[in-house]
Amino acid sequence: MIGDAVSGGDDPFEQACAKAALGCEAGTVVHNVQADKLRAAIVFAPEVALEDAMAMLPLCGVGFQNALGALAPPEVAVHLTWAGGIKVNGASCGGFSVAASDKDPASQPDWLVIGLDVPLMQMTPDPGQRPDQTALYDEGCAEVDPERLLESWARHTLVWINRWEEEGMRPLHDEWMGLADGIGEDTVILGQAGTFVGVDERFGALLRDAERTHLLALSALLGER
Repeated sequence: MIGDAVSGGDDPFEQACAKAALGCEAGTVVHNVQADKLRAAIVFAPEVALEDAMAMLPLCGVGFQNALGALAPPEVAVHLTWAGGIKVNGASCGGFSVAASDKDPASQPDWLVIGLDVPLMQMTPDPGQRPDQTALYDEGCAEVDPERLLESWARHTLVWINRWEEEGMRPLHDEWMGLADGIGEDTVILGQAGTFVGVDERFGALLRDAERTHLLALSALLGER
């Protein structure tokens, strides 16, 4: 298993943030694989301003889609929401969290952490009460080993980091747009209502209402879980 394992109820996202604040190495992976859920986090040390570094959120989402797509049956469809949510076959199936040492979009943060939280099985007495929520094992992924999925996510994410560093935003932007959930639909994001028409070059959400198009920066998601 890659990275640093935590056990019991310990949250790897919180542990990764603590390690980052103490100066751990970039690329550190903290994880907690339990019977019912997979949780992990990756520590980044950005060399760009926070608003540009926030591209790690959609990048980690693309890495996860690529990883699950390689391991799951071909009929399993994975899509990504702008705010870091994961959808499997149209239902919500966990998502990503993000934290950084600095919330100033123009400053270069000392560290940035992306956390992954994916339910493997639903523990509610009657999962049918929440048809909008699902888990991997309910969607034909019972044969997907969570530790292998974690390793594949880290590997695919590294591949995309290298592409992002060498080729810029365009390949990541194109890949993410092909996986984006809700394009062209009416929605509410961070309290702003409108039609989700896409993202700008920094992955800011574009919401169009009757009067104008609103831009929501990815850095506005800091602190949201």
